Amino acid sequence: MPEEESVRESMEFDVVIVGAGPCGLAAACRLLLLAREAGTELNLCVVEKGSEVGAHILSGALFEPKPLDELFPDWKEMGAPVSTRVTGDQIYFLAGDKRSLKVPGMFVPFPARNEGNYIISLGELCRWLGEQAEALGANIFPGFAAAEVLYEDGRVAGVATGDMGRAASGAPKPTFEAGYEIRAPYTIFAEGCHGSLGKELMGVYSLRDECDPQHYGLGIKEIWTIDPDMHQEGLVVHSFGWPLNTREGGNTEGGGFLYHAAGNQVYAGFIVALNYKNPYMSPFDEFQRWKQHPRIRQYLDGGQRISYGARAVNKGGLQSLPKLVFPGGLMAGCEAGFLNGAKIKGTHTAMKTGMLAADAVFEALQAGDSAPAVLDDFESLVRQSWVYEELHAARNFGPAQKKFGTLFGAAFVWIDQNIFRGRLPFTLHSPVPDHANLLSADKAQPISYPRPDGKISFDKLSSVFLSSTNHEEDQPCHLVLKDADIPLTTNLPRYAEPAQRFCPAGVYEIIDEPGVGQRFQINAQNCVHCKTCDIKDPSQNINWVVPEGGGGPNYTNM
Repeated sequence: MPEEESVRESMEFDVVIVGAGPCGLAAACRLLLLAREAGTELNLCVVEKGSEVGAHILSGALFEPKPLDELFPDWKEMGAPVSTRVTGDQIYFLAGDKRSLKVPGMFVPFPARNEGNYIISLGELCRWLGEQAEALGANIFPGFAAAEVLYEDGRVAGVATGDMGRAASGAPKPTFEAGYEIRAPYTIFAEGCHGSLGKELMGVYSLRDECDPQHYGLGIKEIWTIDPDMHQEGLVVHSFGWPLNTREGGNTEGGGFLYHAAGNQVYAGFIVALNYKNPYMSPFDEFQRWKQHPRIRQYLDGGQRISYGARAVNKGGLQSLPKLVFPGGLMAGCEAGFLNGAKIKGTHTAMKTGMLAADAVFEALQAGDSAPAVLDDFESLVRQSWVYEELHAARNFGPAQKKFGTLFGAAFVWIDQNIFRGRLPFTLHSPVPDHANLLSADKAQPISYPRPDGKISFDKLSSVFLSSTNHEEDQPCHLVLKDADIPLTTNLPRYAEPAQRFCPAGVYEIIDEPGVGQRFQINAQNCVHCKTCDIKDPSQNINWVVPEGGGGPNYTNM
């Protein structure tokens, strides 16, 4: 084994932040602003697995600017890419593949109203936040995937980035470069929804012992340039009902959105709750089917699809928040699950919890040698903030949808939010994890999806092409099977191997080889890093770990 394979250089910082999303970058900016106000220097770094800041960022995105007002009060003068105000809200119940009913404004729950919000590209906002962080003195390392948590004496001591230049066998290639150890007294984990290191930390420190399981949705998004005559800049359209409330769909929670951004563009997207029951369901194909509804297709006809992506989103809310702190570190933003399901928004809560994490870490650093290993102050700051107030008011949103279904759940949410303002004297729970909800194939109805027409609906591979996804082919597979036999011996006969359908990128296939039989194939190069496989696999057999830094999608304006 070459000597260089075992050597890792080490870098020391005051704070390490894992993830250059809205949470991590807001934390970096806040820490450096606090240091400037205190007249001290702070050596801070942000590690980001994407090839550049924003490359792996995907969101709807409707943005509530409250945390940006707090972080940079003069953000408009500073040129933040937040300019398309919401001009109107429309919500439709799709009663079938042709009919739709507009929900009157008085029946729209207060959290679903978007007055004062903006339609943005979250990738653009993150690039801007990255520029501000670097101007303040942050070291941002894109293309370096945090692959390992460093522990010393039971405390997190930082992270190690993944090796570069290993072959698929694991052996070093001539281009091999060992990863770096990036060390600090405190590490803020802000990987986003279902982060791989966050998942490890929750197990090591038993952070989920006193909360509900986290619940998830799969969000799929396309950007279209449409006919100017059909474009209404600032218009927000949401839908629920068809195609998810069909007999084979089993009244699955979820729905679609159409946001009219600037420049004759619309953001078309669809979210499917990952607690769905039918193993034959394909969220990607449900999205393609949804676009064919006349209420949606009227905007897309004659337009051009220019981008595609997918990402899991948290849906558990307050009841699913883990313990946030542990020796030497803390987790914030969607890493912990701070998305507000009633608003279908998580950027504002991610930014705010990142800023609160910065406050707790900065105070600890100021204490010097007397600083505690576990920053319990962060938990207190969160509970005293508007983030906690929001999540507490919305705590019954997700469980009500699961318990009562689409229509009765919506009625409950309206009463809960518009009459009682989230103050009903009870809290609903969802104790069953999403992966445990699948029916066996013999108890489910197969779903026949129409072939894509190439104009409104498309196939997975042409969609992945638009995400600019790329991985070095000769590298260890980042989709690790704990038991290589399970896909064929367990999942295939019992669940008809749902991975080939729940993945929105065509990563998983069942191949019939003449004279050999069936084979489970993983096309890891297609992976858009949505994390759905790690979440939904019924045997919990797929472990998503980071590939080489810089691999994955290369989103520009998602």
